[in-house]
Amino acid sequence: MQYIKLDKISLKNNPVINEKWVQSIIAKDPSVLGLGDILLKDIERKQPRAGRLDLLFQDENNRRYCVELQLGKTDESHIIRTIEYWDLEKKRYPQYEHIAVIIAEDITSRFLNVISLFNSHIPIIAIQMNAIKFEDQIGLQFVTVLDETALQNYSEEEEQELQISVDRKYWEDKATKDIVTLTDKLLAIIHNNIDENIKLKYNKFYIGLERNGLINNFITFKPRKMNIIIQPKLERNSDYDTMIENTGLDFLDYDPRGRRYRIKLTKEDIETHREVLVQLFKGAEKYYNN
Repeated sequence: MQYIKLDKISLKNNPVINEKWVQSIIAKDPSVLGLGDILLKDIERKQPRAGRLDLLFQDENNRRYCVELQLGKTDESHIIRTIEYWDLEKKRYPQYEHIAVIIAEDITSRFLNVISLFNSHIPIIAIQMNAIKFEDQIGLQFVTVLDETALQNYSEEEEQELQISVDRKYWEDKATKDIVTLTDKLLAIIHNNIDENIKLKYNKFYIGLERNGLINNFITFKPRKMNIIIQPKLERNSDYDTMIENTGLDFLDYDPRGRRYRIKLTKEDIETHREVLVQLFKGAEKYYNN
């Protein structure tokens, strides 16, 4: 295999490329940021008396990512602006979970320490952007140097106690009756293989589980119009990855914050891959309760 030397360049000092160019690259393909399955909600989002937010993304869990981009080294004003826009968006749309994302070509150790201090109280992600030149082409590489951890300061049970309880009809209206019926089929698998005392618990943002009146969300369910997303709580490892991929199940992603696999199921999947689901459910119950 032939070795090719790649040259790292500074975009800030580049006479042709500017921040708008980088912004458009990210907007067209948000996956380059490594934040999972996110969709662009807005670009240059106007803030009341505070300029414009570079990019706003949202994922399937209704998390919103407030992204501020800077060429060159990060500085005080960039950090303050990122947090200010995050705070404004959070106050304007409190129904969503908001995460601040700061991107720069160089996040120095000094400012990384400062961001880490904020990170104890504010969900903030720091991403370093590297520009690589090869012949007449330029590639961008995004590396997360600080992940958000603020929301991990609460136990899952404490977070769930804050969720709004709803009834089954809420989910039947939000999805369909047929799709919500799939939760009964999945619950039957749990009854037959784990514990028949476990029941469904209907929350506004997901359908969870309870055992003897206590929250026991080793699996959560999110019914959609055409399918259902299951979220078993498991430490990610290659064995689970391989097992899911080999079955052909629709593996959406892994949520490192919540430590959950996210898998999309149809009625046919539940029948065809029952044994795999049993293994996932047993593993999740053991992981959650140990």
